Amino acid sequence: MSANRSRSGLVYALVSAGTFGVSGPLGKSLLEAGWSPGATVGARIGLAAAVMLVPTLLMMRGRWSQMRRGLGIMAMYGVIAIALCQFCFFNAVARMSPPVALMLEYLAPIIIVGWLWLRTGRRPGLLTVAGTVVAIVGLVLVLNLFSATRVDPVGVLWGMGAAACLAVYFVLSAKADGVLPPFAMVGGGMVFGAVGIGVLAVVGVLPLSATFGTVQLWGTQTSWLVPILGITLVAAVAAYSLGIVAAQHLGAKVASFVSLTEVLFSVLASWLFIGEVPAPVQALGGALIVAGVVLVRVDELRAPAGEPLLEESVPEPLPTPSA
Repeated sequence: MSANRSRSGLVYALVSAGTFGVSGPLGKSLLEAGWSPGATVGARIGLAAAVMLVPTLLMMRGRWSQMRRGLGIMAMYGVIAIALCQFCFFNAVARMSPPVALMLEYLAPIIIVGWLWLRTGRRPGLLTVAGTVVAIVGLVLVLNLFSATRVDPVGVLWGMGAAACLAVYFVLSAKADGVLPPFAMVGGGMVFGAVGIGVLAVVGVLPLSATFGTVQLWGTQTSWLVPILGITLVAAVAAYSLGIVAAQHLGAKVASFVSLTEVLFSVLASWLFIGEVPAPVQALGGALIVAGVVLVRVDELRAPAGEPLLEESVPEPLPTPSA
């Protein structure tokens, strides 16, 4: 890997994490203005699908048989890793600050460690175990269990649901390696995700409600179009596309480390956009969760060739589908 390619990849990865980080605060402004989580996710995924559909079709022109072979995993990726993950995340954001919800979602690698341990019976390495313990301690602090003011338990369940969906994303991404180009996988996934949201809305399972007045951002009133365009063009199309380029420059493992900065960007964006910041003890807990995930990743990098600790969880160049 050349130094220039590595440096440019780092820039792409940081910008991708930053653009993903604004989705929570922008989505929260819509939720507080009367939008339902389903409508917020539906608008974000639907508009992103519309923007990415034509480039995806052009990319796959002449390779329709390859696309047909990848339809199954593309559908699972779109419905679970994109739509359901974002739906759970925005339901969590409706009940807690975006950074806290994101901290819960980033427990996904820890969930995968437990799942692989149960499935294969292979005990994780020492650093992985240590990272899991550190992350669990961080979770206790994020939930503020020793304070009179605790996090909404329903919001916690939604946040853990987002973490489970993110874990599924990692597994699907690994299985999708070589099936379809990453951009096509994301673009097609957006279409399937939008269709899934639409079907649930039509049958009445997923209520959709939206207002088209003003929302509160930056301490002032602004048009609802601002957060909608922000979570679509910036926090979806640009974020996913930049994430793909970053992973191609840095490799999936290094890019996954850099993506952890999304938590920091979310804290900054929440403070600037909607004036919300986690409590100091929650910020400490978030730092421990990130540290725990880093330890797991380091242990993975140290694993012998052919025996990666999270072999089924590390995606090739696909971006993290954070809310």
